[in-house]
Amino acid sequence: MIELRPAEPSDATGIARVHVDTWRDTYAGMIPDGALLALSPAREAARWRQTISEDPAERVIVAVSDIHGVVGFGSCGRHRGENLPFRGEIYTLYVHPNAQGRGVGRELLTKLFATLNKRGLRSVLIWVLASNPAKYFYQAMGGKWIAVRNENLFGTMLHEMGYGWRDVRLDDAPKPQPRY
Repeated sequence: MIELRPAEPSDATGIARVHVDTWRDTYAGMIPDGALLALSPAREAARWRQTISEDPAERVIVAVSDIHGVVGFGSCGRHRGENLPFRGEIYTLYVHPNAQGRGVGRELLTKLFATLNKRGLRSVLIWVLASNPAKYFYQAMGGKWIAVRNENLFGTMLHEMGYGWRDVRLDDAPKPQPRY
């Protein structure tokens, strides 16, 4: 059973584990190996603990298994860009590699949409590396490819695609599919 709820500072270690493991699994070959090897669960935990405790503008949601602890998380808030007509943004959405393919990502995305919707942020954007297969997930969830950008991260130019939803009101947001 998976529970979705707002993150607490005590979730930071689990969030960091998911963050580091997912980056190393997903971004191998896309991001320089040195950057992936330099990821530190302790540093990530400190950063997430601070975000959860001190940043009221960013909402963090966790997916928690009663057996495995935190298996996924996402964060969202106001759109951080200026040039696109979206009010909300999903900053992160990660599901541990061992928990993927079970609907956790769909449930998290739906919960993030609901969180933004409650704040009146009904148009939503998410950025994904162009070479990341997760882009197909966002397309399947109704996201429309609306923009591209290049980011110089880790000494490498990374190509990103922006997927947008014009209106994620609760009645219109994607619903998790039933599990059988």
